[in-house]
Amino acid sequence: LFGEKLAMPIALAPVGLTGMYARRGEVQAAKAADNKGIPFTMSTVSVCPIEEVAPKIERPMWFQLYVLKDRGFMKNVLERAKAAGVTTLVFTVDMPVPGARYRDMHSGMSGPNAAVRRVFQSMRHPSWAVDVGLLGKPHDLGNISTYRGSPTKLEDYIGWLGDNFDPSISWKDLEWIRDFWDGPMVIKGILDEEDAKDAVRFGADGIVVSNHGGRQLDGVLSSAKALPSIADAVKGDTKILVDSGIRTGLDVVRMMALGADCTLLGRSFVYALAAQGQAGVENLLDLYDKEMRVAMTLTGAKTIKDLTRESLVGLD
Repeated sequence: LFGEKLAMPIALAPVGLTGMYARRGEVQAAKAADNKGIPFTMSTVSVCPIEEVAPKIERPMWFQLYVLKDRGFMKNVLERAKAAGVTTLVFTVDMPVPGARYRDMHSGMSGPNAAVRRVFQSMRHPSWAVDVGLLGKPHDLGNISTYRGSPTKLEDYIGWLGDNFDPSISWKDLEWIRDFWDGPMVIKGILDEEDAKDAVRFGADGIVVSNHGGRQLDGVLSSAKALPSIADAVKGDTKILVDSGIRTGLDVVRMMALGADCTLLGRSFVYALAAQGQAGVENLLDLYDKEMRVAMTLTGAKTIKDLTRESLVGLD
């Protein structure tokens, strides 16, 4: 995939603030992926900067980028990604504005009195408070703080990011990025076959069929529902990756049968990271591998290529 050999059709998806799930979480997750022979994708809004994570792993990591109004930051982070050995750029297009995330308000990530709520949550979870709260500092958006200067409060960086999302995003923005990136480019956030065709015309090396984990627009089409028609439209013209709702190895098998070339894991790996750090992510990936092999054996598929829609039962 994009010139790389993967031990299984899985990569770790970009997840913002991974370093708040475990101490220097991006480093731990990247090491786990590296040990299991799959790519790790760093988020624009990671706690650890590119320069901290890249030297800790053998295989090149992938990097995810948003379109932001501050083109100086975009150019800066692309240049730094190149210098760190990043090979594949994952360009997220389904977030021109942040979605209505009421769960974040409930959890204390946003909304009134968010800081107070986080203090109470820390008191209820003393092991996290020590491991991440005290020993996992600095708590900022590393890629952004490196560009803007000395670290400040996390809320300030999140506010800066929110103000910089660009609702005017168009294919011209991708052309602008191509001037700074000559490696594989993957367009993330595709749910429509016409958009998939446009991505192929643009020259995207891959697309990610994704509804952003259901976090952007409540009630939007699921990735599994969108995948078959997109695969019919562009399979063979570009690599098709998929995320959102992939919780088990059986889910990976289903997505491959529906037409994907690879899957991305998000929530499941950060849950494992929060529970047990790097070891937790490695255990999770072993579990996915085992579940995939069991599912393939029980459906009569000897190889990934044997997985087709005939392997599935559809409910119309």
